[in-house]
Amino acid sequence: MKLYDKKQIAWETVLFDNRTLFWLLLPIIIEQFLNSLMGMADTMMVSTVGSEAISAVSLVDSINNLVIQIFSAMASGATIICSQYIGSGNKKESNRAAGQVVFMVLAISLSITACCMLGGERLLRLIFGTVEDSVMENAFIYFMITAFSYPFLALFSAGAAFYRASGNARFPAKVSVISNVINVAGNALFIYAFHWGVAGAAFATLLARVFCTVVVFYCLRKPKQTIVVRDYLKIRPDMALILAVMAIGVPAGIENGMFQFGKLAVQSTVSTMGTIAMSAQAMTNILENVNGIFGNSVGIGLMTVVGQCIGADRKEEAKYYMVKLMGIAGIGTLVSCLLALAITKPVTWLAGMEPAAAEMCFELVAAMTVIKPFIWVGAFGLPYGLRAAGDVKFSMIASVCIMWGCRVALGIVLVRVFQFGLMGVWIGMFADWIVRAVVFTTRFVNGKWLRYKIS
Repeated sequence: MKLYDKKQIAWETVLFDNRTLFWLLLPIIIEQFLNSLMGMADTMMVSTVGSEAISAVSLVDSINNLVIQIFSAMASGATIICSQYIGSGNKKESNRAAGQVVFMVLAISLSITACCMLGGERLLRLIFGTVEDSVMENAFIYFMITAFSYPFLALFSAGAAFYRASGNARFPAKVSVISNVINVAGNALFIYAFHWGVAGAAFATLLARVFCTVVVFYCLRKPKQTIVVRDYLKIRPDMALILAVMAIGVPAGIENGMFQFGKLAVQSTVSTMGTIAMSAQAMTNILENVNGIFGNSVGIGLMTVVGQCIGADRKEEAKYYMVKLMGIAGIGTLVSCLLALAITKPVTWLAGMEPAAAEMCFELVAAMTVIKPFIWVGAFGLPYGLRAAGDVKFSMIASVCIMWGCRVALGIVLVRVFQFGLMGVWIGMFADWIVRAVVFTTRFVNGKWLRYKIS
């Protein structure tokens, strides 16, 4: 079966030649790599405060990741809507849509911050149940400060999405790199010099996110770029455009949100295993993010590519780029997994992890390295392209059902009934990946995802 028809592609006028693809993807890959590297450095710095501190940060970050995924979903909606308008040549509507995205993400992020501030420790205890008092004390401090940074994180995610939608991935990457340096430098100052502990780590994160937002939105005002957003105080809600963005963002947000709720359910199970298992899980999650950098980066770029192709009504070209970029992502994921495995022991040693936790982490990363390169791209790479074409409802329904059936239910059963320990959690995750890969590959091949043009 042909995955795309070469005869229907105008090769002399393709939207993205190899050079254009290279300069779209490279900044995203560098940005994602440095984000993970700085996140690893962040965790290693916090780990020097003690096991209670790193356990607290790990618990709160599972909530923060939920919020980040919600904002990422809104940014995805912005990327897809704007890229399709750009592909169709309608830059005026792209600018109008961008303004509505800014209005929407600010309102939602402020609401989430208010709920977190009001919920406080009660919210943490509701999610994580009974944990050690020292862990909860650190978690509360870290949660309160990072929750204040949510609006800045949301606005930067949206602003970066506008640049990527127009094919300019370099600028947000540069801003992100500088902000990560600010974050790590702030950690060093506040943790080691001021001895603020987890509060120092959280405050450094807040400063970095404020910097990102100020720089990106100052630059979005400049007229000599594809997407311009200015006169922020004059933006008024346009329900037609808001609903168009929400038609993409809400299903993606539900999908990402439910995915993180599932991870919270799993994290609650891990929290009952003690600080050693929690420490091993926290570091394994970081290394899993590292070996997924290349695939995720290609997926982010794929949204721009497929969105512009669909907007320009070049469906065969969209299919061609999905096949091409998924092949590139597969090779990159294999290399990333091998590199992550190679650095696991040095990283756990530098982080000062207890020997039992370090050994547990290495076993999990080794198992991941055997499985991930062969199935992850089909499970998570392809859906980026499907969503960019507007096929978001199928992705949402399939992802949520598979995640709760495999990652959550199977993982919890293996841990609590069959006593598999922490490995049971990851077996459930591997099952999730395999089923997703089968479902989304089938969806791509049958072509039903091409029925949903937005702009």
